[in-house]
Amino acid sequence: MRIEELRGRIDELDRQIVALLDERAECALAIGKAKSRHDLATFDPAREAEVHRSVRAASRGLLGPEALVAIYREILAGCRALQGPLTVAYWGPPASNTHVAARQRFGPEAAYLATPTVADVFAEVERERAEFGVVPVENSTEGVVTWTLDHFLQTPVSICSEVYVQIHHPTDVIVGAVIGVLVGKAIVVLWPVPDPRGR
Repeated sequence: MRIEELRGRIDELDRQIVALLDERAECALAIGKAKSRHDLATFDPAREAEVHRSVRAASRGLLGPEALVAIYREILAGCRALQGPLTVAYWGPPASNTHVAARQRFGPEAAYLATPTVADVFAEVERERAEFGVVPVENSTEGVVTWTLDHFLQTPVSICSEVYVQIHHPTDVIVGAVIGVLVGKAIVVLWPVPDPRGR
């Protein structure tokens, strides 16, 4: 086949993919309405993990698992946004590690609320101005972030899932970061992050 014919086939496949995504979005919207009737949260990390496993299993292997997860992370975020607005508080300024982790977990459709302290993230969630929050749990410069752990003991918040994030720094060091997302009243946590401010 010539390049033009192959590109025509890709265009045809793209139209089919978009039609299937629209159909998927309609199903997600219906699920969102059912969740709303039963007062259930729109974010269901167990279901999203199940979708990722299913997608990996269905793949013929031409796209690697990380590529599929990245694609489906965006699909899930877009479909979740159809189910209702989502506000996520995080510790630090925009583009901090916690902000990056929050965007990776909740996608571009969520509203993000930067806070100056870990305590403020917990407060925003407790006051229900944010459905979820993202905070560090451990980093390579300070070790365990004890004030985050203390807040878990002092508030009615609980962790509902983890997200693994690769943090890249100018030194070309890649450090894995685990994010723990809290249900209902929620917060998230970073693991070894070599940031001089601990963010």
